[in-house]
Amino acid sequence: MGVLLEGFHTVKHALRFGAEVHPLLTTDLGAAVKLAESHAPDLVDAFAQATEVDQAAFVLRVGRTHPTGVAGFADRPELPFDRAAPVVLLDNPRNLGNFGAAIRVAAGLDAGGVLSTGDVDPWHPNVLRGSAGLHFALPVGKAETLDFAGELIAFDADGDLLKGPIPDDAVLAFGSERHGLSAEVRSRATRVVRLPMRDRVSSYNLTTSVAMGLYHWAVHRAS
Repeated sequence: MGVLLEGFHTVKHALRFGAEVHPLLTTDLGAAVKLAESHAPDLVDAFAQATEVDQAAFVLRVGRTHPTGVAGFADRPELPFDRAAPVVLLDNPRNLGNFGAAIRVAAGLDAGGVLSTGDVDPWHPNVLRGSAGLHFALPVGKAETLDFAGELIAFDADGDLLKGPIPDDAVLAFGSERHGLSAEVRSRATRVVRLPMRDRVSSYNLTTSVAMGLYHWAVHRAS
């Protein structure tokens, strides 16, 4: 049946980036179409074809209710990693919501993909919910090796201040908020850099760090 897409916005993004959502379920077809009219007019026809089910049937298929009354299922896309833009490497992420939000940021800033180490499934339903379905906008998967063709730039508070451009084929590594970078990733890094941060502030949220790193790449690339 594929992966679970929970909520209107998750389904919306999956559809926009080419997913075949089947079945697309809703507990209120009229309300789903109105949401599409106001938030995704390009997808009104797709939502109009959703299957309306009662609340009990929705919970049976999805596992719980959702405020938007929308959910669906789609197969994982087979997307190639684009080495013309930096790939984000999340080193053993633990918070599933932050994991998903980092994928959402990476998609918005047109990264080349997101890889992760550790035992968390990058396609876990909670991660997918956190990304608002933007797993379908760029490659997302597990890192099978740390031997990357491009420069591996690790972000850590103990590094040198990030300056200058980031190569398009770089891999940007970010550690978990609690434990930081693993010794293995740090040892493989070409360089270790830090983001500007006020004294006495302990750390940034993972998603914020990913956003700042990719924004730095995008701004310098455009200048």
